[in-house]
Amino acid sequence: MDKLVDQLIIGLSVGATYALIALGYTMVYGVLRLINFAHGDVYMVGAVVGYYVAHAMVRAGEPIWLTITAVIAAAVICCAILGFLIEYLAYRPLRNRPRLVALITAIGVSLLLENLFQLNVIFGPTPRSFPPEIRAALGKRFDLLSLGVSLVLMVVLTWVVKRTRTGLALRAVSYRFDTAMLMGVNTNRIISFTFMFGSALAAVAGVLDAIRYDVRPLMGILPGLKAFIAAVLGGIGNIPGALVGGILIGVVETLLKGYLKSEYTGYADAVSFVILILILLVRPSGLLGRPEREKV
Repeated sequence: MDKLVDQLIIGLSVGATYALIALGYTMVYGVLRLINFAHGDVYMVGAVVGYYVAHAMVRAGEPIWLTITAVIAAAVICCAILGFLIEYLAYRPLRNRPRLVALITAIGVSLLLENLFQLNVIFGPTPRSFPPEIRAALGKRFDLLSLGVSLVLMVVLTWVVKRTRTGLALRAVSYRFDTAMLMGVNTNRIISFTFMFGSALAAVAGVLDAIRYDVRPLMGILPGLKAFIAAVLGGIGNIPGALVGGILIGVVETLLKGYLKSEYTGYADAVSFVILILILLVRPSGLLGRPEREKV
């Protein structure tokens, strides 16, 4: 019984980080109908920034909780700026082009970030770990802390979307882009805000996973795919759906890894893709999504 409770806590924590990344996918898709496949690499950049700040703070002898706060703040700021630059430089010039062009550009941005961060002058291909002092200080509390931070950020996002003027404008742009523009909404500002907010959430997920595992230039590939699957599972473009999808995938994956024989645990990662196939066959709009009709 104790093992089941521990596995559920870990699964909720892992699922919450998937949900943070999935929220970035679903926010961008809701506004632009674009799948930003570079989003998983923004998560990686957040982990790398956190790694450098963490080591600098530990060397300076700063308290652990101040170090963790500084790490998350630095990662959020850097990734928010990166999200703005990706939108402004890569996607905005292609906004009136076919969606396939933007999709190919997203893949190109992803490959660019992955290869840049494999350069030794930036990070290098070798995996690195956060300072052991941070892991030791957090100990078994880390999964609960990770879950708590993720849930707080999701509540903040929900409040922003539902209760602020920016959130109202975001919902208007998501509902009807051209009409929102005619009604005086600054669509460029709203789209930039969407990329920055989504990138900031991915940065937090990157820091949490960097503490949990390690930091690598290609670390964003698999979590990015799983987060995309979580967004599709919950209903792409649906914010509560991204949360539900991330939690479900995290819990199922963790339970499988905890209870399968050691020689079969490698197959647990495949469950996300099985879920994707099943949901596309049974309910293509996702668990909380609504079917949309498109005129031909």
